[in-house]
Amino acid sequence: MTTTESFNLTILDKKLIKIQQQDDGDPHVISPSNLDLLSGRFPVTYLFIYAHSSPSSSNFLASLSESLRIFYPFAARIAHNPNSGDLEIVCGDTSTGGVLFVHAAANVSLDDFDLYDLDRILEGKLVPVGDTDLGFKIQITTFACGSTAVTFTFDHLLGDASAFAKFLSTFSEIALRKPVSCSPDHTRNLKPRNPPVYDPAMDDSFVACTMEQIRNMPTIALPLIKRLYRVEKASIERLQGLAGENGTKRTKIEAFSSYIWKIMAASIKNKGKRCRMGWLVDGRRRMSSKSMENYIGNVVSIASGEMEVRAIRESSIADMAETVHRSISEVTVESHFRNLIDWIECKKRAGGLVSSKLVLGDGGDCPCIVVSSGRRFPVREVDLGFGNPVLGTVCSSVERLGVGYINQREGGSGDGSWTVSVILWREMVDAMESHPDSIFRPLHHHNSY
Repeated sequence: MTTTESFNLTILDKKLIKIQQQDDGDPHVISPSNLDLLSGRFPVTYLFIYAHSSPSSSNFLASLSESLRIFYPFAARIAHNPNSGDLEIVCGDTSTGGVLFVHAAANVSLDDFDLYDLDRILEGKLVPVGDTDLGFKIQITTFACGSTAVTFTFDHLLGDASAFAKFLSTFSEIALRKPVSCSPDHTRNLKPRNPPVYDPAMDDSFVACTMEQIRNMPTIALPLIKRLYRVEKASIERLQGLAGENGTKRTKIEAFSSYIWKIMAASIKNKGKRCRMGWLVDGRRRMSSKSMENYIGNVVSIASGEMEVRAIRESSIADMAETVHRSISEVTVESHFRNLIDWIECKKRAGGLVSSKLVLGDGGDCPCIVVSSGRRFPVREVDLGFGNPVLGTVCSSVERLGVGYINQREGGSGDGSWTVSVILWREMVDAMESHPDSIFRPLHHHNSY
């Protein structure tokens, strides 16, 4: 496998893609919703690999520009209002806004490029480094063999995975000259009730914070380890079968989470210690007042569960799946999201953010892993005019997290396998890989996809 020492990039093109959205030429300001403030300013990268296929830069840029005119907030500048200090998404400001676009050529073949160690290939390599006020960065990297990596890196304030999936689907439709199926809703109109009313228990799970507190949050361990794996369809189905042995069918994510929770408990020496799991939950289908299918922004909360290590070790996968299901179900209701929007309205500070206490590492000596499901996120469908990707995954260049993080996506092969990316502490990575019944297969090269 290629090391970072032998991996070199030649920059072929670097520019700002500017979108003039307003007919009168004046910038258009969007105020982030309360749930946007909860998702924070974390950088999120979507990585797609296209084997033996390279794009035309001019065609790619033409399709990108047309897509950004529809999803114009993604070409915005994120700034603080000079009077109130509140965060704003400033659209159509061609003097300071735009999308950073980089086209680079690598000196190695994709066959020799190791994706397993995500730490070594992200920022400054497949992911451009640039102005943090720009909410969106894109890099095309062409390998010596003619294969291509495309990364889309965006500020989480602009939207969640569902919002960005709509953008990618639209980009693909435009690139393939198909009718655009999405009419995006950019209103960010998830408003609090009047007056706002919330369950006081929200204080136990969420906290108002600043960007500085997020940057300096206590972390489980440094450095955090970032890895990429393949999980076979047969392994997923076997776990789902074990999770349903009590007679109740469980989802694949419930079964997978139960397996992860038991591995975490097995890696902790103190049986009396407690550990947690968390799950990101999309609220779009939970809000009954309007259709939110095309809502662009963040509509995500977090569910969590906590147990003693000893109890987890003694429980079956089926028993753990019941606990996982019960924990997630507490959040998959409209009342939770209404309470959360109102709580943020009452607690937010000028210019500040809010966060889950779980994510901020406010759990003391109680390790936690958050699982995010990407089962509805497009992978093979992301044909940007040069074929279907053989791999799609999500990762981040973030260096500090108060929790471990695991994300799954459908595998690019379309055979029911998963691609799983992780940001975890060293002991947990070792436990996952050395487990006698490990389902994690390191993704070293494109033949593993």
